[in-house]
Amino acid sequence: MDMIQLEQCINEYGKEIYSFCCQITRNRQEAEDLYQDTFLKALELGEKIHYEKNPKSYFISIALRIWKNRKRKYAWRKRIVGMVEFVEEAVSEEDLGREASTEDIVIEKELREQVKMVVERLDEKYRIPVYLFYTLQFPIEQIGKIMKLPKGTVKSRLHKARKLLKQELEVVLDETK
Repeated sequence: MDMIQLEQCINEYGKEIYSFCCQITRNRQEAEDLYQDTFLKALELGEKIHYEKNPKSYFISIALRIWKNRKRKYAWRKRIVGMVEFVEEAVSEEDLGREASTEDIVIEKELREQVKMVVERLDEKYRIPVYLFYTLQFPIEQIGKIMKLPKGTVKSRLHKARKLLKQELEVVLDETK
């Protein structure tokens, strides 16, 4: 397959390949990366792909293989080295004067873990804006650009996510008392 044939395939099957990438990744950014990597790999394998013999299925199999390899690599890395989030904490003057007891540290760590678990259970359309707003501290306008949503939609999703989190955390915190 030469460059002209690859370009024809991109024009002919590109939307379907991109749609497939979106379905398996469930993330636009990852889907775009997967889509680009698929056609880069196809360019590498150029002579092995026969333009006459259903190249669309070949592109889909390339995309699927790349995706599975990424997931496997991510799972392997996660097993080897647990992902630890760096949380920068503000230290007040009161905290400087006294040391935190072991009990306080354990309780705070447990509370963070419970909040993290509740956030992870949120639907993706709520979880992503919450992560971008509270963890990465992006402004609402920037979140809208990232997710390609109007500012009002981002605000309403954050509001809905807060309500859901409040309900879930009330239940979780009541159980721990």
